[in-house]
Amino acid sequence: MLIDSHCHLNYLDDPDGAIERARQSGVSSCLCISVDEQGYAGVIGLANTHDDVWATAGVHPDAADGNLHWIEDALSHDRVVAVGETGLDYFHASEQAVQARQREAFAYQLDLAVKNTLPVIVHTRQAEADTLDLMRAYAGVRGVLHCFTESWSMAKQALDLGFFISISGIVTFKNAENVREVARQVPADRLLIETDSPFLAPVPQRGKTNEPAFVAHTAAFLAELRQEDVEVLCEQTGENFMRLFGCGK
Repeated sequence: MLIDSHCHLNYLDDPDGAIERARQSGVSSCLCISVDEQGYAGVIGLANTHDDVWATAGVHPDAADGNLHWIEDALSHDRVVAVGETGLDYFHASEQAVQARQREAFAYQLDLAVKNTLPVIVHTRQAEADTLDLMRAYAGVRGVLHCFTESWSMAKQALDLGFFISISGIVTFKNAENVREVARQVPADRLLIETDSPFLAPVPQRGKTNEPAFVAHTAAFLAELRQEDVEVLCEQTGENFMRLFGCGK
């Protein structure tokens, strides 16, 4: 059971073709992620059309100045299984006012996740302390740190809060030893795999437009890195996905 836990199918030129190629590669489900109100229509459209595609509703930190109030209505849709992606990205936001707006948007979405008993998909980059502080502030919130590239210290603290850690194709990149350090140590029952397509295609597809079928390369690399059987790893990460999001197959 191989699942792509985070992709942006609506960004692809031929999402239907990518979904079919994923099926042929053994991918049983994909979670299509929204990042703003404008993109949500494409996300939910794909989830409505394909039984093996699920959707989220949320606003990315880079879009934190946009409207947030549409999210609550979207969460009532039966194909929407999570809030996000949301979070903090200080790499692209050095100004204090922009960072403050990101924190407000993140807090708003964490609150929605708790109120609706849904997991939250967290994007975090160069904002470890503030991300963790906000996660701690919302008792009972659960979710995943997606495309994780931060420190093992942060990963450990997130795991202690009950979160999952998702590893993308970055783990296959030559200069990503910090990601490999984390990927080796995440407990098997808290690990997810993603493409973040169309971005970050894994080796040996690097340089190409990423798509869900390529999650198989990341799974194979992770299995070797962790000295695990790839079929066991795929089954475990698939079960983890189903446990967190309540969907998939």
